[in-house]
Amino acid sequence: MNFGILVFDGVEELDFVGPWEMLTMWRKVGAGPEPCLIVGESGAPVTCAKGLSINPHVSFADCPALDCLLVPGGQGTRREVNNPVLVEFVAGQARNCSAVLSVCTGAFVLHAAGLLSGKAATTHWASLDRLRALGDVQVREQRFVRDGDIWTSAGVSAGIDLTLGFIASVAGAETSGEVQLQAEYYPATSRYGGPEIHARAPAYLERQ
Repeated sequence: MNFGILVFDGVEELDFVGPWEMLTMWRKVGAGPEPCLIVGESGAPVTCAKGLSINPHVSFADCPALDCLLVPGGQGTRREVNNPVLVEFVAGQARNCSAVLSVCTGAFVLHAAGLLSGKAATTHWASLDRLRALGDVQVREQRFVRDGDIWTSAGVSAGIDLTLGFIASVAGAETSGEVQLQAEYYPATSRYGGPEIHARAPAYLERQ
């Protein structure tokens, strides 16, 4: 399986680094994706949302046909949904993919590529109403959602849960559990700050 992770200026770091960590840990403990490629439009360095600079492995032009593609989110998605080169790359790769995944507002890129119409999906809690406003997406307030070969997740850290769920679907719960163990991904249940902060979050977040 070859797996591609899309990046672009303004991409949220953890949106793609979290899934990258799970995918490459999968490769370490079992038959995870090889290669796992970071893909940028030109192959030039990409400046992420918080200032991290990364070097994609391949450009769109050099990227092979992918088995799976993950599209992260971040402020950059507001620009990239209107980038015909990027949108067509996603749409074109999706035609050959067994799974297309998004994290956070990457869902809007999937929609621009024609992949979310009529599908159940989620996104960052602060963008759920914007996703509903598209009119043709069945919005679910969940940590991640699978609808056929399309997977979407809530914001930022939710991409880790999305990827572990994806690994379980492909390689089984035992393999995904081993990845979870090796990554020591057992989030604490602490809630920091006062109730006025958490009152702003959708109810499903407080149920987790």
